[in-house]
Order: sequence, then structure tokens, then C-alpha cells
Amino acid sequence: MAASDFLSISEWCALHGKDPGNVRKLIQQGRIPAEKIGKQWVIPADAQPPADKRVKSGNYRNWRKKKEDSAEPEA
Repeated sequence: MAASDFLSISEWCALHGKDPGNVRKLIQQGRIPAEKIGKQWVIPADAQPPADKRVKSGNYRNWRKKKEDSAEPEA
């Protein structure tokens, strides 16, 4: 790959609207492909941000709620 095929972390973050600190964490976790040149990390220009793993469906709501059909405790 030529040097123009790579972006610095700040350039890649500006292009994709991400936070540089979080991107560095994702690089350490291996979720974003990157190479280190000297002291700088560079990301391939065609690399896409990883999928967001947060729960957005609302299925986590009331997960602590006790079941209504539970038996009474023994004495």
C-alpha cells in the first residue's frame, strides 16, 4: 500500500465522526485494523468503523424485576 492509502487517527476520526481516544482503544482491542509507523498509528483509508454493540432494543428494561409466579419462601 502507498502512503496515501493510510490516514492518521485524527484524520480517520474526522472522516467518520469518532473520538480519537475511543479509536485508540478499539485499535488495541483489534477491532480496527491499524499499523504503527514510528510513534504514530495509521489506519487504512478504506477501513470502516466497527459495529456498535450497545443494546438499543430496550430488552434490558426491568431485567431486575422479580417473577410474579415465584413460590413463597419456606419457613
